[in-house]
Amino acid sequence: MALRCGIVGLPNVGKSTLFNALSEAGAESANYPFCTIEPNVGVVPVPDDRLGRIAELSDSKAVTPTTIEFFDIAGLVAGASKGEGLGNQFLSHIREVDAIVHVVRCFANENVAHVSGSVDPARDIEIIETELLLKDLDTVEKRIERMERAAKSGEKKVVEELAFYERLRDHLGEGEPARTFAVKAHEAPWLRSLFLLTVKPVLYAANVAEEDLPDGGPHVDTVRAIAAKEDARVIVVCADIEAQIAELDEDERAAFLDELGLERSGLERLIRAAYELLNLITFFTTGPKETRAWTVTKGTKAPQAGGQIHSDFERGFIRAETIPFEAFDEHESEAAAREAGVMRAEGKEYVVQDGDVILFRFNV
Repeated sequence: MALRCGIVGLPNVGKSTLFNALSEAGAESANYPFCTIEPNVGVVPVPDDRLGRIAELSDSKAVTPTTIEFFDIAGLVAGASKGEGLGNQFLSHIREVDAIVHVVRCFANENVAHVSGSVDPARDIEIIETELLLKDLDTVEKRIERMERAAKSGEKKVVEELAFYERLRDHLGEGEPARTFAVKAHEAPWLRSLFLLTVKPVLYAANVAEEDLPDGGPHVDTVRAIAAKEDARVIVVCADIEAQIAELDEDERAAFLDELGLERSGLERLIRAAYELLNLITFFTTGPKETRAWTVTKGTKAPQAGGQIHSDFERGFIRAETIPFEAFDEHESEAAAREAGVMRAEGKEYVVQDGDVILFRFNV
């Protein structure tokens, strides 16, 4: 499963600059509003030092990381739902992402225009949240119109579903995001079918000036306070610096990051934060042909993890022969790990752990 993130924010907050740095896809970037018209999509390999080490020990011919997709859409402004700026038509392009990356401007620069005239993270966050809410409200109202026609039949299940959408409409109408709406187990499919924007978890990327790295200043404190109330995550980035990092080779990157007092690039920190936000972990498969990373949700059992590779792995699951990465690294081969007794044979109820190196046994 490739992790998908939609990047949102006001115009001129550094969305496209950050997208360019993250994906190196070359999305247009400029210091005036609405330079991004069509959505940009970048597919980025997820950095993981363990993958290279496993491949080295297995002498693999191919190394395949798991990936993350970033969708960068045109900047939103207050009134976008009513057609202001470029409107909100591009929000449809991020309906099926797993998380929202909300880029918030936390730097002052007279050479980069601010669409609202000043730097105010709280105001900017509220503008974007309002526009996402209004888009969701429109979606729910359209569903209600359709369900009202169907409910004329008096069918109990249809009437119950309509009542659910009406409650959800009222919740959104009070300015509350869909992620705070109480949903019963049998109602969850109804909510999922709407692909609402405010149901998605949020990761705030506080875009700061270079001198505010690594921890940010007062503007970032404002973003952190808002995120704490929403159980969201915050990372501090400087989009301009990330653009420079993207152009360096690996050794130069390490030296540059060290000079800035950063252990990892913004890309790595963003991905780590996204994985934590979505409760994702990584397991590995390895052999002479290929070493590969796979992403699953924390709590996934072995057969379902195998199903990420191929449906036959889940359907015909026999067992998962599992070695924790640390043990694989220590013993330096699957054979040595097996001899040392650290390779475990796990059954259908085994919950995959982050860093597991797994050999799946299955019947075709």
